Formats: sequence, C-alpha cells, structure tokens
Amino acid sequence: MRKITIAIDGYSSCGKSTMAKALARKIGYVYVDTGAMYRAVTLFALRHQLFNADGSVKVDALRELMPEVTISFRLNASTGLPETYLNGQMVEQDIRTMEVSHHVSPIAAIPFVREALVAQQQAMGRNKGIVMDGRDIGTTVFPDAELKIFVTASPEVRAQRRYDELKGKGMDAEYDDILKNVQERDYIDTHREVSPLRKAEDAIVLDNSHLTIAEQDEWLIEHYKKAVMEDK
Repeated sequence: MRKITIAIDGYSSCGKSTMAKALARKIGYVYVDTGAMYRAVTLFALRHQLFNADGSVKVDALRELMPEVTISFRLNASTGLPETYLNGQMVEQDIRTMEVSHHVSPIAAIPFVREALVAQQQAMGRNKGIVMDGRDIGTTVFPDAELKIFVTASPEVRAQRRYDELKGKGMDAEYDDILKNVQERDYIDTHREVSPLRKAEDAIVLDNSHLTIAEQDEWLIEHYKKAVMEDK
C-alpha cells in the first residue's frame, strides 16, 4: 500500500493533535505536531523575555536568537506518543499552559519564524508516510498532500474542551478566559499576513462539534483508505 502525506488543518482546540496522533498510530505513520513547534518557540521567547509589556514580540531580538532554537520530537516508550523537546529539554507540559496560549499567535505570525519552521516541517515529510497538523499544512507546507482535512467546531465547544483538558491535568483554568482566547486566536490566525488559516480548495471539512471520538476516528480511516486507493 502506497504511503501518502496527510495534512490536517483547522482552528485551535479542535482536537487536531489528538486525532492526528491516533490516526498516525493506527496506520503506522509518523506524526508531527506543528502547533507544538510554534508553542515551543513561544516558550523560548517567554523564557528569554522577548515580549513587550503590551504583549508584542521583540522581533529583532527573536530574529537574532532564532538560530539557537532547535525543536524535535521523541517517542515516549510508555505512552507510545511523541513528546516535544526544545533544545534537548522535554517541554510537552510547559508548552500547553495558558500563558503560552496567550502569546503563541503573535509568534506564529512572524514571517521568519514561519519560514524556519516550515523548512523543518517539509524536511520531516520528504519521504511521505506522515500525518501533520497545524494551520497551514495543506496550503503552505504540503500543498500537494494526497489527503487534506480541515477541522472546525464552534468556539464554545472548543473552549469547553480546552477547559476540561486543563482541569484534567490539575491546571488552573477559567472557561470565560479560554473562550476569549479561542476567539482572539481565531481572528489572528485567519487575518495574519503570512500563511493565514484557510481551507485548501481540495480539503475535506470535518466539523467535530458533536462527534464522538469513535465516530471521528472512523471518519478519518474511511477518508484515508479512499485517498490511498486513488491514483494521482
């Protein structure tokens, strides 16, 4: 069976990473969480005080330090899931905080940051057999991907999911704050100048607002099988 590239794009907190991880494990593909890569750069910027008081990025300082940022993924042997490493340090939990969530969109909108990470992502997917999720995978990173999926859900549903996730990890969370953050990120992601979030013309829309995980997984496998069988 031929290997393909699977690009999963969509709004924040739609569960893209969860579905992409599950799909990759099921079909034996490599999974890359591009959102985690932008979060890792954001964590790096926070740790190096590269944000101004108003939340804007100290762009020149970040550009100078960007060559020092190395992001990689390593498989956790006990969970079977990949974890994010920033300059050799495991930061999977650190990049999921609300502080990082509040700062990631401005970082992701910086052209030289996107250029650096897109180059890394394209190198990772050169041999196909990869599932990658993010905001511009089907439009910028892999415009020729054999299967493109665009995931959406209502802001309220996404905020509730994010709230439940944070509380489940024992982290402080306020639903209203999360909803506001989701809406702000939607606006920034869809209006940024470089690689804005948009559905590729040949992407298949998945609205998972009211789907169970099992229903979603079944939907994904069905479309994966169709894509593998198609001649392109």
